[in-house]
Amino acid sequence: MVFSSLLFLFIFFAITLALYYAVPNRVYRNTVLLVMSLIFYSWGEPKYVLLMVFSILMNYAAGYIVGTYRNKQAKALEAHDGLLAKKSKKLSRLYLALSIVLNLALLVVFKYTGLFANTLKSLIPALGGMNVPEIALPIGISFYTFQAMSYVIDVYRRATPIQKNPVYFGTYVALFPQLIAGPIVRYRDVADQLENRKENLEQFASGVKLFCVGLAKKVLVANQLAAFWAVMKADPASNGVLASWAGIIAFSLQIYFDFSGYSDMAIGLGRMFGFEFLKNFDFPYISRSVSEFWRRWHISLGTWFKEYVYIPLGGNRKGTARTLINLAIVWGLTGLWHGASWNFALWGLYFGVLIILEKLFLGKLLEKLPKFLSSFYLLLIVVLGWALFDFTNMKELGAFMTSLFTGSGSGFSVHDKLVYIVAYLPVLIVAIVGSTPLAKKLHDRFESKAWCGWLDLALVACALVLATSSLVASGYNPFIYFRF
Repeated sequence: MVFSSLLFLFIFFAITLALYYAVPNRVYRNTVLLVMSLIFYSWGEPKYVLLMVFSILMNYAAGYIVGTYRNKQAKALEAHDGLLAKKSKKLSRLYLALSIVLNLALLVVFKYTGLFANTLKSLIPALGGMNVPEIALPIGISFYTFQAMSYVIDVYRRATPIQKNPVYFGTYVALFPQLIAGPIVRYRDVADQLENRKENLEQFASGVKLFCVGLAKKVLVANQLAAFWAVMKADPASNGVLASWAGIIAFSLQIYFDFSGYSDMAIGLGRMFGFEFLKNFDFPYISRSVSEFWRRWHISLGTWFKEYVYIPLGGNRKGTARTLINLAIVWGLTGLWHGASWNFALWGLYFGVLIILEKLFLGKLLEKLPKFLSSFYLLLIVVLGWALFDFTNMKELGAFMTSLFTGSGSGFSVHDKLVYIVAYLPVLIVAIVGSTPLAKKLHDRFESKAWCGWLDLALVACALVLATSSLVASGYNPFIYFRF
C-alpha cells in the first residue's frame, strides 16, 4: 500500500500529466484521461474494470435513447402531433426506468447481497444452512453509479443535452481524481468543461496547493487520529469516561479530515486538468443544527438525494405528513448508501428523526438559544452519531456507549489511556482548530501580502515532504469512504 501511494504520486500521476499536456486538443486529452482512469481503476480493481465499462456504455446508450425520444416529443408538440408526443414521452420514461433499475440492480447485487442474505437467515430459521455469497465490493461503485444515473435523469428532464461522444461521457464517469470517493459530480456541472475547458497556470498552481493540503489532512492528521481511535475503541471497558470521549471525538475529527482531505485532493487534481468541481465540505462542525450540518457535510451527496429522491417523492409540496415521510425515506437510504450494514441505516434514520424534529419545532428553539448552547447540541448529537456509524456490531456499540457515561475501568488501564491522550493531544488540538474557519480567515486576511505567497509555497512543500515521509515510514491507511 505504501508503494501504491508513492507510485501514484510520483509515477502514475506524473505520466498522466505528461501525456495529457503533450497531446494537442480536447478530444485527445479526454482520451488520455479516460484511458489513464481505467488503468488507475484496474490497478486497484482489475476484475471490476469491466463492470465500470459496462456502466459507462449502458448509461451512455440510455442517455442517448432517452434524449432522442425527448427531442422527438418536443418536435411532435411543436407540430401539434399529440399522439406522437405521447408515445415518445412514454418510451423515454420506459428507457429511463430501465436504466435506473439496471443501475440500482448492479449496486444492490455487488453491495447489499450479503447484507440481505444474512438478514433473511436470521429472520427465517429454515434458511440457516443457506450459503451466503461473498461478493467483493467494487471500489467507488456508489459514487460512479450515482453520477451515471444523474446524467440519464438530467437528459430526461432536459437539464442537460445528450453527450454524443462516448469518450467524453466515459471521461465524466471514470475520471480518476474523484472516481473512488467522490465528490459526486453531476454531469450538467461539468458538461461544458468536458468540451471547452481551458487550462491555465494559475488554476494548475491552485490545484497543486489544494492537493497538498488534502494529502496533509489525510496522512498527517487523519491517520494519526485513526491510530488513537483504534486504541480507545479496542477495549472501552478499560477506558474511563474521559478516554472514551477523547476517542470518539478523535474519530469524529478523523472522518472529517479523511473525507474532506480526499475531496480536497480530488478537487485539486481536477484543477490540474482544467476541471472545477464543486466544494464538498464547508466547516460542518461549526453548525448550530443538524439541518445546517448536513448542508455543510458531503454537500454533493446531500444535493444528489435532494434532487433525485426527495423532490421526485414530492419534497415539501404535499403537506407536513408527506414531507416527514419523504425525509424518513431519504435518510434511511442515505444511511444504507454508506455501507452494507444495518447500523448505517440506523445512523441515517437517527439524523432523519432529528431533522424532522427540527422542522417540527426544535429548529425554532435552537435559533433562540445562545450560540454556544446550539453549537454544543450539534456537536454532542453528531459525535454520538459517529459511534453508531463506526460500530457495525450492536453489542460492541452498547459497550462503548456505556463507557461514555459510566465507564470506570481499572486504575492501571485508565492511566495507560491517559498517557495516550497526552501523547496525541497536539494532533487533537491541531485537528480541532483545523476543523474551524480560523486558519482560512487568517489566510484570507493576509493573502494580498507578498510574503503570504512565499509562505504558502513553503507550507505546501513541507506538507508534501512530511506526508511522503509519513507514507514511507508508517504505511498508508485507506480512506474511510473507499468502502462506499
